[in-house]
Amino acid sequence: MTEVIPQQKRKYIKRKSEEYRGDENKLKNEPVKLRLTVKNPSPLLSPSNSQKRKRGRPKQSNTAFFEEENDFFKTFGNKLTKAEANTVPGTPTEKDVIRFEKARSKIEKSQPHSILLTTQHQQEPTLEVPKICKISFNHHLIDTWYVAPYPEEYSQNSTLYICEFCMKYMKSSYIAGRHYKKCKVRYPPGDEIYRDGNISIFEVDGRKNKMYCQNLCLMAKMFLDHKTLYYDVEPFLFYIMTEADEKGCHFVGYFSKEKRSAMNYNISCILTMPIFQRKGYGQFLIDFSYLLSKKENKTGTPERPLSDLGLLSYRNYWKNIVFRELERHEGKSISVEELSHNTSLMIDDIVSTLQNNDMIQYDKDTKKYSLVIDWKRVRSHLEKLDMKNYLFVDAEKLTWTPFVLSRDRLAALLGQTKKTIKDVDETVDVDVE
Repeated sequence: MTEVIPQQKRKYIKRKSEEYRGDENKLKNEPVKLRLTVKNPSPLLSPSNSQKRKRGRPKQSNTAFFEEENDFFKTFGNKLTKAEANTVPGTPTEKDVIRFEKARSKIEKSQPHSILLTTQHQQEPTLEVPKICKISFNHHLIDTWYVAPYPEEYSQNSTLYICEFCMKYMKSSYIAGRHYKKCKVRYPPGDEIYRDGNISIFEVDGRKNKMYCQNLCLMAKMFLDHKTLYYDVEPFLFYIMTEADEKGCHFVGYFSKEKRSAMNYNISCILTMPIFQRKGYGQFLIDFSYLLSKKENKTGTPERPLSDLGLLSYRNYWKNIVFRELERHEGKSISVEELSHNTSLMIDDIVSTLQNNDMIQYDKDTKKYSLVIDWKRVRSHLEKLDMKNYLFVDAEKLTWTPFVLSRDRLAALLGQTKKTIKDVDETVDVDVE
């Protein structure tokens, strides 16, 4: 049987159910609020209610708390005293001096050749520029003489590895070994203008092969004191001397000259590698530079200042050439101008050579200079020179025409035009027989 609910009780149940549904919806919409409490809070990190920090500028009553907090962090949680945590620079104490001396003596024992520390004989500390002590070149380990401005990452190494064919420099033997296996270059990137047996000379344009010439100049700086040109190689021609074998053309030495020299310099820089010195290659390069001057119908002289070895080499060469020319004119009269015309040497260089050998005499009566040749001295010197059996330049084996700039390129270099040369093949220059 079903129970019959009175109407009044039915209304009461309906009202209660609506109230329950309303309370349930309120609970769903209202956020849950939780209150967390921490037992035994730190008195330093959790201040009391009167010391609670508020946003904005703190009150004057809280300054003591912030000073205490600042000291806490400065002393690394009260592990140091305030005096030890003080970072303001001041006068070192006796304890600091003793500690420094102990540290310095310890470093000097571990690094006796340290360049950063003072010694008993030095009043002031010196900081030496990192120097590359040796280079690995053509399977030889060569000691360097001067500092070259290589990038810092390469200057930190005591040994630098240089490829003799492409002049790329590397900082480790592992990288160099990988490069030698991959490098396909076997001769300088230029035109071969001279060949005599296994000796060849290549002409390399600094503008066409900029990277090769820059690397070459950097390597040359390690053996030349007065060299200042490293990166501006475009106005220069480089003449590379090589020895050829089945592996390729091995670098021996080089000289460079300006494409357009106002002072008739036929050499700007000259270098023979130390492993090829004492073989007459330096005299060969100098003689070759004067051969080019003869082809141009000019007199030449090296660019000053000369290095110590360069000055000795040139004085020796001038003496050889002048004595050889005097021997050809033995018994005949000859002037300094004729010597200059036949040898392409500058008159000043010839006069200085004759003065060094006491072959110029001043006549007080005529007030003129005259040549006084000591023929015994000339013959003995040439006999010693022939016994050395040095290489000599054969002019017939030279295949070369003087470098002449095109008209537009020359005008641009001289600043005679304000227009910019564009879309012009600068590699095409005019050659004059």
